[in-house]
Amino acid sequence: MVGLFGSAGQVNYSSSKAALVGFARSLTRELGGRGITANVVAPGFITTDMTKALAPEQAEAYLKSIPAGRFADPAEVAGVVLWLASDDAGYISGAVIPVDGGLGMGH
Repeated sequence: MVGLFGSAGQVNYSSSKAALVGFARSLTRELGGRGITANVVAPGFITTDMTKALAPEQAEAYLKSIPAGRFADPAEVAGVVLWLASDDAGYISGAVIPVDGGLGMGH
């Protein structure tokens, strides 16, 4: 999500994430006529070792900003990626798909 929101002190990280949007959209324009799709999955906070290591008050602050009220399970993100790679999503290309519990609504 920092590629869509930006984040103070993380210019390099957020810039690299934002670059993926332009990359996918350029690939879509170049290769879409060949039936090749390119999308970006933009996960929010995911239950990982990194989020488990957050200080309790920091984790609580993040959870309050997520309308779903929880971090995602890695399988939820993987399911979206699996679907995008399937024939069922063959007409979706150049899209940014948030998997963020509503955190980035409007982006």
